[in-house]
Amino acid sequence: MKHPEWIAILDYGSQVTQLIARRIREQKVYCEIIRFDTTAEELMKRAPKGIILSGGPCSVPDDDSPKCDPALFDLGIPILGICYGMQLAAQTLGGSVKPGLKREYGKAMMTITKDSPLFKGLAPDIQVWMSHGDKVESMPEGFEAIAESDNCPFATIQNLDRQIFGVQFHPEVVHTPQGKEMFWNFAFNICKCSGDWEMSKFVEDTVNQVRAQVGNGHVLLGLSGGVDSSVVAALLHKAIGKQLHCVYVDNGLMRYKETEEIEDLFGRAFGIDLTVAHSGDLFLGKLAGISDPEEKRKVIGGTFIEVFADKARGFGDTVKFLAQGTLYPDVIESVSPIGGPSATIKSHHNVGGLPEDLQFDLVEPLRELFKDEVREVGRELGLPSYVVDRQPFPGPGLAVRIIGDITPERIEVLQQADLRVREEIMKMPNHLDVWQYFAVLLPIQTVGVMGDNRTYESVVAVRAVESRDGMTADWYKLPYEVMDSISNRIINEVPGVNRVCYDISSKPPSTIEWE
Repeated sequence: MKHPEWIAILDYGSQVTQLIARRIREQKVYCEIIRFDTTAEELMKRAPKGIILSGGPCSVPDDDSPKCDPALFDLGIPILGICYGMQLAAQTLGGSVKPGLKREYGKAMMTITKDSPLFKGLAPDIQVWMSHGDKVESMPEGFEAIAESDNCPFATIQNLDRQIFGVQFHPEVVHTPQGKEMFWNFAFNICKCSGDWEMSKFVEDTVNQVRAQVGNGHVLLGLSGGVDSSVVAALLHKAIGKQLHCVYVDNGLMRYKETEEIEDLFGRAFGIDLTVAHSGDLFLGKLAGISDPEEKRKVIGGTFIEVFADKARGFGDTVKFLAQGTLYPDVIESVSPIGGPSATIKSHHNVGGLPEDLQFDLVEPLRELFKDEVREVGRELGLPSYVVDRQPFPGPGLAVRIIGDITPERIEVLQQADLRVREEIMKMPNHLDVWQYFAVLLPIQTVGVMGDNRTYESVVAVRAVESRDGMTADWYKLPYEVMDSISNRIINEVPGVNRVCYDISSKPPSTIEWE
């Protein structure tokens, strides 16, 4: 889907390039991250309202560092260079970039020294986040410095006649508190965007796009019950109705009553054609005696493909399309300046590696969206909050939360313990602040006393973390009374458990999941 009003972000490899896109989209302006070497001619075919050159890890003066098409600066389109992007713009236009005598990293105070549409409405002294070794030594002709820091006399530069701006700091990170206002100024004061990127408009446009792509054909979707596949199901159902066929594989490793919830919502409430494969016995049989986490994942992934493919064959030649919940971060991976373009198909909750006899055209209606935008679409489509706000859940299910051997008895213990963790945390008014929370069943037993009897039973660990994107995470400081309720309920209500521990490790060095 191509939008008439958009901002192009050329990616030079910064780890926070995605944050630029998120900040622009927060202004209800559509944007895309594209390859660093996209030519001016290619860009003009879609006529962006503005261009942003991202930061990056390389050094602009190096011969092998990624460069841009110099013709970009002659298009008459406003340009904002960020960190590496500013240095690249300066050097390309005739200025010079040199290694700084002192690397500037972390919070810094910047003083605005000259009026600029980029800083409209901002106080003269601003906290910013710096992360650079090189810096602009001399500005190109026609440019002026409009802000400075102690270590950077050219913290921001501009050429108003050509509408080209450069900032040495990173306005996209939270450590630049007024970065959002700067992006607003760039999008609206400088690029003259109207801000019409609405989820209701996205739904309308996507429905029309899917109808045009599919025509009278039929679409198969592997429904996991997670946010992405649930929103895809609701969106495609709105677009093509009975032409959508969903297959849900119950591997016996789902959370308590999860399969029933999915059947009720999609099969009964939405009226979607839903095939449920009750394959728990098959999965558990293949997992018997396997305790290594990587081996568990391979067995579960391979068995899933086997079951899904069998159900897919049951539709014969009716189905020509396969729908997947690919999101924009999956797509962005293909524009890395290091690896070059490549097709990226997510297989975590979706279907990768299908047998050769099953050839489908892909339908990926969410490939333009970030996770928070997917949730907005879900709300727009009327999905209930327990689906839209659902936490991340691993593809192998509870298998990676049962440390050691997997048995029906251990699955039941974990399901019941996990249910109580979720019930108690969801009573908190701010429970949506917790990124993820769950129980883990450990492969050890400890001595306890219940009544007058000695017990020797299992240990459950409770994990709760706060995070923005799952890449890093800190353990969540649950109130003591909540932890107390969780522990009491698990020990008193779940047979086979006599001890509860709380995981207080962060990612890194730990991971969110235990396996």
